[in-house]
Amino acid sequence: MTTVKHKILILSGKGGVGKSTFSAQLSFALAGLDHQVGLLDIDICGPSIPKMLGLEGQDIHQSNVGWSPIYVESNLGVMSIGFMLPHPDEAVIWRGPRKNGLIKKFLKDVDWDGAIVVTTPQEVSLIDVRKEISFCKKVGIRVLGVVENMSGLRQPFMDLKFVTSTEGDVTEWAMKYVKEKAPELLSMVACSEVFDSSRGGATRMCLDMGVPFLGKIPLDPQLCRAAEEGSSCFSDEQKCRASASALRKIIEKLLSIIRNDSVSV
Repeated sequence: MTTVKHKILILSGKGGVGKSTFSAQLSFALAGLDHQVGLLDIDICGPSIPKMLGLEGQDIHQSNVGWSPIYVESNLGVMSIGFMLPHPDEAVIWRGPRKNGLIKKFLKDVDWDGAIVVTTPQEVSLIDVRKEISFCKKVGIRVLGVVENMSGLRQPFMDLKFVTSTEGDVTEWAMKYVKEKAPELLSMVACSEVFDSSRGGATRMCLDMGVPFLGKIPLDPQLCRAAEEGSSCFSDEQKCRASASALRKIIEKLLSIIRNDSVSV
């Protein structure tokens, strides 16, 4: 790790908030800006990074200098325990000291530039994330900022499905009705708050804990599809317009924070 100029840790303290999705898309974005990027997946028991970067089925190679990462592009290399499993459904049974020892060594023995903390808006997630921020402060890892993921559903009106309790799927009828009666709705984006953020969400938490807030990423079905397909949401920004634009703003803010620290990325 001493040869890696800048090292950014993505963590949360809470499962299911989208750390892997954010890490994959951040890597795609930085590589697209011509940076040399390496993505290390430390999820021991549930590695999903190989799938999210379209690398399922790839095998790492070992030479006299160590393991060689798998490359998505010439400037985007990936390492994950998922590449070492004989089958994608294979379980990794590492418990107690072995698993915790690896993670602690990884956290303590790396000179991190800082951490990006990922959360969802609801208090049940923020309770755990606050503890993770406190952990970072105690071990001397700077919090570069917090990302609020799944921050409300954003979906083009044309992609919505309509159902009734008696007739089931009535999408075709509903779309025909809208085209005839209110065609201006067809170009709009439907928004819905999926998680309760009445206590202020990540924005309020950042103010309370004195850490930067990087921004919000909406729950975008197209971003979920990109993750399933192992592709970049930036390759078709028109399709992923809600999530891609939000991610770009977050990445621009992150790079600005690093540059303002007189660190050249």
